[in-house]
Order: sequence, then C-alpha cells, then structure tokens
Amino acid sequence: MQALHAARKYLLPSALTVTLCAAAIAARASSGDATAGPREMTKERDGQHDFDWDIGTWRVHMRRLLHPLTGSTTWVEYNGTDVVRSVWDGRANLGEVEVEGPAGHFELLTLRLYNREAHQWSINISSSATGTLSPPAIGEFNSGRAEFYDQESFNGRTVLVRLGISDITADSCRFDQAFSADGGKTWEVNLIVTETLMKGEPDKAH
Repeated sequence: MQALHAARKYLLPSALTVTLCAAAIAARASSGDATAGPREMTKERDGQHDFDWDIGTWRVHMRRLLHPLTGSTTWVEYNGTDVVRSVWDGRANLGEVEVEGPAGHFELLTLRLYNREAHQWSINISSSATGTLSPPAIGEFNSGRAEFYDQESFNGRTVLVRLGISDITADSCRFDQAFSADGGKTWEVNLIVTETLMKGEPDKAH
C-alpha cells in the first residue's frame, strides 16, 4: 500500500509547509469541493488502527505521469511488491517497496506514525539511493478516504501535494497523488497506484 507515498521521493524533494496546505484546503472548501481536507476532519475520532487492513504483502501496479504540470499526457508504468509490517500495536507501520519499470528499478522504505494528540497520521519516506528520511505529509481518514498534504518544490515551482487512499477492500486498494500550482484551487493527478493482496503470503506483522 505504501507504494504511492514511496514514489513521491522520485518525483520531487520534500519540504513540509503547513501554512500553504491550510490555504489549499480553504480554497477547495470555497470552490465547493465536497472532499474534506485534513483540518476539516473530526479530531476526536481514534484512528490509531486506520491502517490495520494494510498489513501484508501486496502486488503493485503503478502509473506515473512523466512530466507533471506541463500539459503532457505521457505516462510510464511500474510493477513490483509492497510488504507492510505493523509496529507499536498498529500505531505505526513500515512498508518496503520494490518496483521496476521504464525509469528503472528502485527500493524505498515508508514510515507511517499516528499522532494520538492530533488524531492524524504522518508519512515519511526514504530511498535506498539516499538513505535520508523525508519530512512528513500529514492527514487522516474521513468517510472511507484518506488524504495527506504537504508542500514541495518542483522544477523551481512551489506546489502543494495531495496523497489519496481510496477504494479499500479486503484485498485491494487505490492510491493517487496530485499536484496543485495555484494554492489548491485545481489539481493534476500524476500518480495512480493499484495494489492487490498476495494470497498465502505472510503478513510479517512482527
């Protein structure tokens, strides 16, 4: 399941800025977008087991827009696996992603942590090529969908990044990533990931 978030490391360097993320959420609300952003969700809900469904070994199919925010419609595809392990009784998890495609082969580690006070999750990513951990994207689940936000620098432009998780079933799920270069008024999806649970594989929960 972590593959969506892991792929971000190959698209742009991370630099979380909460102020601009809040502006994006406000812009979406004023435009009549019905999907709630992280700051609009109920803070009292206990979400520490939100990712329990994700523990296990997943088959990954990833589609990535090759040149985001340029008007390009050229996509590249990757295939691989994602092994997710639970730690701290579900309040954190680790994902090991390995995929291969036209742009090459890469391995990544994703760390997700639950903040009990904020009732939100953070997502941090590292690649085997760099060995450094990215700043977090912050978000939570609402009505069956999760959204996480941060701000990045991409090709010299400041953009908002939105990560989404949806279509969750017992053995499949969907992830997407979108950029906004106008403060959250409009979004361009540049990454779509579908994952299917590999039957008979150990969940490696401990």
